[in-house]
Amino acid sequence: MEEAGEAELNLSRLSMSPETLESELESRGEERRGAREAVLRLLLPHNRLVSLPRALGSGFPHLQLLDVSGNALTALGPELLALRGLRTLLAKNNRLGGPGALPKGLAQSPLSRSLQVLNLSGNCFQEVPASVLELRALQTLSLGGNQLQSIPAEIENLRSLECLYLGGNFIKEIPPELANLPSLNYLVLCDNKIQSVPPQLSQLHSLRSLSLHNNLLTYLPREILNLVHLEELSLRGNPLVVRFVRDLTYDPPTLLELAARTIKIRNISYTPCDLPGNLLRYLSLASNCPNPKCGGVYFDCCVRQIKFVDFCGKYRLPLMHYLCSPECSSPCSSSHSSTSQSESDSEDEAIVAARRMQKVLLG
Repeated sequence: MEEAGEAELNLSRLSMSPETLESELESRGEERRGAREAVLRLLLPHNRLVSLPRALGSGFPHLQLLDVSGNALTALGPELLALRGLRTLLAKNNRLGGPGALPKGLAQSPLSRSLQVLNLSGNCFQEVPASVLELRALQTLSLGGNQLQSIPAEIENLRSLECLYLGGNFIKEIPPELANLPSLNYLVLCDNKIQSVPPQLSQLHSLRSLSLHNNLLTYLPREILNLVHLEELSLRGNPLVVRFVRDLTYDPPTLLELAARTIKIRNISYTPCDLPGNLLRYLSLASNCPNPKCGGVYFDCCVRQIKFVDFCGKYRLPLMHYLCSPECSSPCSSSHSSTSQSESDSEDEAIVAARRMQKVLLG
């Protein structure tokens, strides 16, 4: 049993029974009531806790960090709500995940404004608890090694989030709402079942590290080159590393799209009174064709094509391109004697991105 400084109480790895630990905390709490300096850090990992000690709220009201990792907790009870100034809660490697795993009223408690770090990795959660999505002050959220099937769209509520760790789950899709986290620096989605990356992820302008290794990715969106602060991209253990994929799909454009393309390409002037309302709204959805020789636009109808671009002068990554028509794509053939202008431009983009990126981890 160690006490490191006046502000920390370390009761970790003592394998105390819940009754003994409860008694110890009550006596320590009594000692501290008249003390000048309150306990700010309470470490209780690797004991035999099956519930939070009742003495938490009464004896340690000023706690800023609580570590209850490596116990046998199935629920974090109402005692947690009494810790009004708690900033860091570490509860990894327990048995949390069932109904009532988190206390009722968590989202309405002072913790929703104070808690900045929450680690629930190594538990049994099958979905991200709704109350966690209301902790607006969270800067770090770890839910790795659970049984998560998806990432809820409400993740966008956590606007202060800087680090999100969701590795080692069963996630199949990345919701585009994840791109609405302006402060996100580190995103870990490794060891899941993710098959594609939404292009909206390019809006994460603060992102520095993106871990996608050991998934089912066969390509990346070309927009990933817009992540100007990205320093590390981990892709090992994905099909894109060991298998080349080239796909060309195209459905004829609708009459609505043809009309909208004509207006945009020929720069036809109009007023709101000249066009039907649905066409006016549709015109605002135009995307420019990336082929510099084309100058066209597209809306719903486009050619999806894989282009292989150089990263760091060593790896060729498959990036998804969206072109306005099949005429803008280079034909698939076994000949390597020619390269389309659009592919060359894409490689130039990749070279610029590679200068920014310090690590591209493929193996």
